[in-house]
Amino acid sequence: MDQLAITSDSQLIKDLCDVSLSMFRKNFLGIFHGSISGRLSQNKFIINTKQAVFDALSPRTLIVLDVQSDYRWNEASLDTPIHASIYQAYEHAKFIAYAMPPYSVSYSLMHQTLKPLDFFGKQLLGDEIPILDPREYDTWYQRASQEISQAFKTTQRNFLLIKGYGIYAFDRDLHSLAKTIALIENTCKILHYNADLK
Repeated sequence: MDQLAITSDSQLIKDLCDVSLSMFRKNFLGIFHGSISGRLSQNKFIINTKQAVFDALSPRTLIVLDVQSDYRWNEASLDTPIHASIYQAYEHAKFIAYAMPPYSVSYSLMHQTLKPLDFFGKQLLGDEIPILDPREYDTWYQRASQEISQAFKTTQRNFLLIKGYGIYAFDRDLHSLAKTIALIENTCKILHYNADLK
């Protein structure tokens, strides 16, 4: 990452590292699975590299990119095209995360919609949330940036639960973004436990 970005955006970097660690501890991000980014300007963002470990994110494992692909994208997360597409489509997207919380992924495999039973899930997520089906996993990464961006427009929400894949979310505030992912995971965990009690 260039020195200018480190100097001028040290608080952003600290926030990304702190939230990444918190999400890792909650099992939302894996050792090498997941991604987190923050917008620096209209056409620039910072994202984890391919080699990032999310409980030890640091300036060395973050990279500044333009929304248009260039040689630096080779070092960045495999999710970079998806993040870039979301930043281009949504000016109010300041932060983006891709997480794979286990209860959410498990729930998505067995259902077409998420129907919260708990108070906070219903109040903050809604009564019925469609689950995006990527269909063919073999071609998913070639289609993902376009299909995820389109699905955000269709649902008019700032989060997507994707079957067998995880959660994509964006927000103006990094902590609100993390809370959304935690809320989805908690709702899916409650649904899991409720099903066991029947």
